[in-house]
Amino acid sequence: MKAQKLWTDRHLQDDKTLPRSVHDVAFSPNGDRVVVAAGEKLLIYDVEKGEHLQTKVAHRDNIYSVSYSKDGRFFASGSADKQVIMWDAQTFEGAIRYAHNENVQSVSFNPHSGHLASCSNTDFGIYVLETRGINKHKATGRILTCGWTNDGQYLALGYWNGTISIRNKLGEEKVKINRSNNNPVWALTWHPSRDQIAAADWGQRLAFFALNGSTGGRDRNLGYDPCFITYICGGDYLLLGGTNKEVVLYSKEGFKLTSVCEQLSWVWCCKQRPNTPAGVVHLIVGCQDGTVTCYSLQFTTVHSLYRDKYAFRENMTDVIIQHLPTDQKTRVKLRNLVKRISVYRNKLAIQTPDYVNIYERKPDAPDLQYRLQVTVDLALDCNLLVVCTKSLVLCQEMRLQSFSFTGVKRREWAVSSFIRCIKVLGGPPGAEGLLCGLRSGEVVKLFLDNAFVIPVLQLKHPIRCLDINESHSKVAVVDENNLLQVYELSKKELLFQEPNATSLSWNTENEDMLCYSGSGTLAIKTANFPPHQQKLNGYVVGFSGSKVFCLQGQVITSIDVPQSASVMKFLGQKNYRDAYKVACLGVTLQDWNVLATEALEGLDFDISRKAFTRTRDSKYLELIACIDEKEKRGEMNKDLFLAEVYAYQSRFPDAAKLFEKNNEFDKAIDMYTELRMFDKAKECIKRSNTKTSANRVQRQEAEWLKTINDPRAACDMYQSVQEFGKAIEIMAAQNWTEQLLQLIRQLSASENKNELRQAAKLMDEQLDHWEYALEAYRKLDDVASQVRLFSRHDQWDSAFELVQDDSALKEEVYVNYAEFLARSDRFVEAQNAYHKAGRDDKALETLAKLTDNAINECRFSDAAYYNFLLSEQYAENAQLFPENEEKFVKLFWKCRRNAEYYYVFHHVYSFMIQPASKIAQRVLFDMTRYIALDTENLPQGVTRPYVYMALAKLSRQLGAYRLSRFCYEKLQKLVIPKHHVKTLARESMTIRAKEVSDDPSILPACSRCSTENALVHNHGRVCNNCRQPYVWDFVTFEFLPVVEFMLEDDISDEEAMELILLAPRNVTKEAEVDEATPNRLRLADQLEDEGRQEADAFTAKLQDFDNHASASKPIVVDREILMSFDSRDVIVQPWPAPLRYQYYKSLVHKHDITVCKRCLTMFNMDEYRQLCLELEHCPFCREPVDIDKPIVRHQWRPQQEN
Repeated sequence: MKAQKLWTDRHLQDDKTLPRSVHDVAFSPNGDRVVVAAGEKLLIYDVEKGEHLQTKVAHRDNIYSVSYSKDGRFFASGSADKQVIMWDAQTFEGAIRYAHNENVQSVSFNPHSGHLASCSNTDFGIYVLETRGINKHKATGRILTCGWTNDGQYLALGYWNGTISIRNKLGEEKVKINRSNNNPVWALTWHPSRDQIAAADWGQRLAFFALNGSTGGRDRNLGYDPCFITYICGGDYLLLGGTNKEVVLYSKEGFKLTSVCEQLSWVWCCKQRPNTPAGVVHLIVGCQDGTVTCYSLQFTTVHSLYRDKYAFRENMTDVIIQHLPTDQKTRVKLRNLVKRISVYRNKLAIQTPDYVNIYERKPDAPDLQYRLQVTVDLALDCNLLVVCTKSLVLCQEMRLQSFSFTGVKRREWAVSSFIRCIKVLGGPPGAEGLLCGLRSGEVVKLFLDNAFVIPVLQLKHPIRCLDINESHSKVAVVDENNLLQVYELSKKELLFQEPNATSLSWNTENEDMLCYSGSGTLAIKTANFPPHQQKLNGYVVGFSGSKVFCLQGQVITSIDVPQSASVMKFLGQKNYRDAYKVACLGVTLQDWNVLATEALEGLDFDISRKAFTRTRDSKYLELIACIDEKEKRGEMNKDLFLAEVYAYQSRFPDAAKLFEKNNEFDKAIDMYTELRMFDKAKECIKRSNTKTSANRVQRQEAEWLKTINDPRAACDMYQSVQEFGKAIEIMAAQNWTEQLLQLIRQLSASENKNELRQAAKLMDEQLDHWEYALEAYRKLDDVASQVRLFSRHDQWDSAFELVQDDSALKEEVYVNYAEFLARSDRFVEAQNAYHKAGRDDKALETLAKLTDNAINECRFSDAAYYNFLLSEQYAENAQLFPENEEKFVKLFWKCRRNAEYYYVFHHVYSFMIQPASKIAQRVLFDMTRYIALDTENLPQGVTRPYVYMALAKLSRQLGAYRLSRFCYEKLQKLVIPKHHVKTLARESMTIRAKEVSDDPSILPACSRCSTENALVHNHGRVCNNCRQPYVWDFVTFEFLPVVEFMLEDDISDEEAMELILLAPRNVTKEAEVDEATPNRLRLADQLEDEGRQEADAFTAKLQDFDNHASASKPIVVDREILMSFDSRDVIVQPWPAPLRYQYYKSLVHKHDITVCKRCLTMFNMDEYRQLCLELEHCPFCREPVDIDKPIVRHQWRPQQEN
């Protein structure tokens, strides 16, 4: 860093003997004017010219502080005469004046408003310009300095006793910082971009504090009494000075960097000029001896470049390492002044005033992760620094010294002149070479392991910079006259020179490419070609690939330079390999195409392949691969290779001439044929001496006619060359039904079988004329295809007629017929068809698939019906396959149980998703209870949340509050649909307000023991007392008054049926309608009570149960009890073999119970009759019911009686 003095002025008192001490300065917001407090006078200067404009005298004693307002309208001064004056900045006349009780030590305008803070020994005031009023506050001690935060919200006050007080704009204290050393806080300032105070006291300490009063780090020892402190460069640096008689630059963390300027007396103030261009820093310094000096600070660039790694100094104490191609950066913090930087390979050297740090990047570490390797205690001053693999080289004017990383001096070289620049040539570790440019114009070379200096070149003028290419064959030098010279080192021959150059760099990837800059121009010179120039401001520091790295100010930028001109120049000389090298540095896709094409035409297939690989042109890559294969086979005719290249480049006449020249007429014909240039192809045929088949050209022409949408001509052409298949395709595509039918009738069944089948298929599938397709199949006598055709078009009678004597085709037809019936929802007929086809497995598979679809689509009524059909199928299989009887019986009962569940859940689900239901509320309640009593093994789709939600709602409506609460508790453990969550939460809360009981009128009673049962309990669908299973009416879902009994082991179902039918009937004197003849009324006397003893025996068995048992004790009856039953009170479910019958005894004489003759489900007869009138079929199994015939109580008994 350098400080250049721009102007200076000194002020003495009136007697010209003593100086007027300059205590403070203040810049106008635009930076054009500066106000200087010199003694009791105010001096106004033009900053740019240093011209003294005016002197104002209004105070009677020394002025200690001045400050400018944010809008530049006023500036204020505070003096030892206790007065504060606000001056008009335009007229320089006093505008406002007010006083304090003691000396005014400091004044400061708010940076965002019209508040002026003024501080004295006993109080401080805040004057508001907008209201022209002042608020004064008592001070707890003598105030020495003050300053506003950057946002103007808080004011910091520095006291003589070492205290710092932070107050708001109203003067109210927010934070008080009590410091332990009690030294006077003579100067403080706020950081421009964050809420941090830097405070300097006369204990010679520098401290940092946050807005909340916390310390910002360790105090720094200054070594002198500070009189001022200020931030510059946007808060990157601090300036301090005082009794040390100099202005010192510090880092923003408080580390001393360097001295800015030295003075002859104490320095009381220093301020940075605002509103200057970027990178320009102007300072005004005021001293005890009355001197006012303006300085310009120049921060020199300290940097180093090695290939694509650039290291530069930032904030004087940090080093940034930047990877130029990716712009990746890392920071090295030293907390000390960085004087020199050098980077080489994986080493980084940073010199400070006291030591040199050597950093190393591990080979396996990611880029730019440098770690400190060693610190070398060398305090030597040098003008150049170079780091190598194992050595550190320091240049001191005419001497070079090599040190180890431990600080041991290894070798020293002396040259004849001042060393201006050094370039590391590389080499083995510890033996690297250095190329040095001297002020005498000499270029020398030395090696770290050699004590001798080797002369290389001698120029006439001092050398400014130099560089050497990658092969070390050429060196480029720029001298003090800005003359660029390029030499061949082996011959020391001047190859090229160019004036007006200031910097240069060889390309690290191409040894014949040089970049240089000067006079606002960037030039790229390749080989012996003229340089390519473009405008650029800055200095070239590196050149890698197609990127030039330029230093503009203190910023390095990456510029992409075009290489197209160099590539084209090499191509003009047919130098494909050098053109390829330059293109690899970075050219456009178009340039790669030009290079690839030129190399291909020049038959340089290697370069052409590489270039086409860059452009990803697979077509030309295939051509080159094909040519390579031909070369391997020994085909070396370059004319043919060039002909193929011409053909790929659409130079067809040239390609044809070369083919014909080498007697390759077939290739020329094929080329023209593929191009649909049939006239040219026919001309080649005429010129050829070989007998080339015209059919091949005609076929290609037909294809072309088809492509250009001339189907009729193409069809005729195909037929002329006997290509009937392609002609048929065209006819079908054009819907030419009549023409295709005519062709079918013309084709021979023996010679054109495939064409006839193709025509038949297209006639059927595409033209939708299956009867014409049938004609083709009959012509071929193809019965199988005829049958499949009938099946496809649902002509089943014709299909059955053809397959009477063919078992294989018969099976196929019946399978197709079954699938047709299944698609038409005729599942029973479909099953019969599958059975006829011998595909029982397919029948079951169809039903299972339909069942799954119904469940997935929430069609639970259909799911119940399909499960019932499956149960019938399994029952039939149990008869047909005795070896798997147990398996099929289990499947029967599983499907039967699932059918019942889905039948009930269909109504429950409908109730939950539909706003209204046709079913009575009590019936829905009992249906839901039917599922809720056994929820352990629910089938797929029957969900507990819907069951419990429906039951909770219905039980609440019917007064079963205990059951409703039970359901809500169950629902809390289940996953509930989101749209029901809020409703259930509300209902769950409101049900707790109801009594914990159920309406006794809805409690069910057991048919066996007459015990009232809970609505839902843990024992399942059995009585809670006697464990007798409930028997449900599948219309109303009330309990039927029946109990199940079992036969003794030696009684068969047939015998039991006979005994029941032979049992006497007990009739009363009352009139009774005969069930067999309902229109006949008969009277009978009451029969004698002959079977009373047997009835008493059955009653005893009813009463014989254990209410502590886990299951009901079965009622087993013998022959005598069977004969005692009134047959009208016995209900039988005659399940098909091998299943046993189930027997039930009605406990209510002549109770109207009916059983469906197909599904054997029990119903109350009146409700069943009403539902059948509505549905015209059984509600469970959908068996049609003749509504004109009466429904009798027991379906089995009248048939047996008849």
